Amino acid sequence: MRELVLKIDGMTCGHCVHTVTKALSELDGVEDVHVELEGGRAEVAFDPARVDVEAMRRAVEAAGYTLVAAEPADR
Repeated sequence: MRELVLKIDGMTCGHCVHTVTKALSELDGVEDVHVELEGGRAEVAFDPARVDVEAMRRAVEAAGYTLVAAEPADR
C-alpha cells in the first residue's frame, strides 16, 4: 500500500469534493480517498501494482478538474 497527496485545481464546493472522491474511488486499486476542499488536496491510499498516478490524473481530469502535483504522504 502506498499513500500520496494529490494537489487538485478547480474544486470550489462540496459537490466538487464528492465528484473527485467518486472519480478516484472508482479506480481499481484505490483503497481509500479523503478529499479536502480547503487546500485542494486529496489523500489517496492505493496499490501501486494496480493503479498509478497517470490513471489518477485521467480520472481527475475526466471529472473536470486538474491534477497539478502528486507527492508522498507525510505518514
